[in-house]
Amino acid sequence: MDLPVVWFAIVGLFFVGYFVLDGFDFGVGMSLPFLGKDDTDRRVLINTIGPVWDLNETWVIVAGALLFAAFPEWYATMFSGFYLALLLILAALIARGVSFEYRHQRKHPEWKRRFDLMIVVGSAVPSFLWGVAFGNVVRGIPMDAGHDFTGTVFDLLNPFALLTGLTTLLVFFTHGVVFVALKTEGEIRERAKRLATRAGVLTIVVAAAFLVSMAFVRATPASLVLSVVAALALVLAVLCNAWGREGRAFTLMAVTIAAVVVAMFTAIFPNVMPASNDPANSLTVANASSSDYTLTVMSWVALVFLPLVFAYQAWTYWVFRKRVSRAHIARAAH
Repeated sequence: MDLPVVWFAIVGLFFVGYFVLDGFDFGVGMSLPFLGKDDTDRRVLINTIGPVWDLNETWVIVAGALLFAAFPEWYATMFSGFYLALLLILAALIARGVSFEYRHQRKHPEWKRRFDLMIVVGSAVPSFLWGVAFGNVVRGIPMDAGHDFTGTVFDLLNPFALLTGLTTLLVFFTHGVVFVALKTEGEIRERAKRLATRAGVLTIVVAAAFLVSMAFVRATPASLVLSVVAALALVLAVLCNAWGREGRAFTLMAVTIAAVVVAMFTAIFPNVMPASNDPANSLTVANASSSDYTLTVMSWVALVFLPLVFAYQAWTYWVFRKRVSRAHIARAAH
């Protein structure tokens, strides 16, 4: 068994989990100005993700830790080259987390308004910048023979990366609004369904442009098939939402995101970080990985703990599976 390839797949799995799960978190946060007509509505929206948002974010922490342990060269190049973007993502996530915990500490409207703004910004910034980062991974970045990033921040703001960022922003927004429709009752649910349909149409257009662009930037037969799967799942998700099938729509949105992430990983394989200036400088699964001994130890640890992580995640969602309504907020206030 080729352990570097196995761990490349495991890292990809955790990024799939992160974008699927924290993706709808981000979408719910970005939906506050559109669906939150008053403070009660905004509390309903926040309560839909209240029990799970911090659990969802642990996926990226684990993904980063696995990247550091299994592919230290990849970790070093990515975090040094994308330092500013990742720093902004971290700051946004901190601001977002603080807002969830502190917005209810005072009843003053201005206090809540400012924290609500932090939630919106703290959700939109990572949604966009994660796309920019992964767009550059697919496109490739300039590197020297030592695998050090040799470009500037402006090299990362290329048209393909910006299109990827816009796509992730819109996909996460639609994913989140569909989740609101799935998790709420009454008028807010109906508003969410209508908004998800309108946002979904725009998302389909932008995502189509992105998938076509990726096919020209970097593609394999597998990534092309996965791109088609993602496109079909996205269209079906928007249709299911319009037909009132929120559960199926949410599942199809998850399939869309998963298919796109896996398509990106298969498009660059066996590279992990392609070099745009000279293919010989690219980081590959082979030259970026840790030793076989390290990967073997990690494999045994993963065999024990990964099923526990997945089981706990599933149990949490099962416990907090009920819908949220304005009536629940009113009862909690008293």
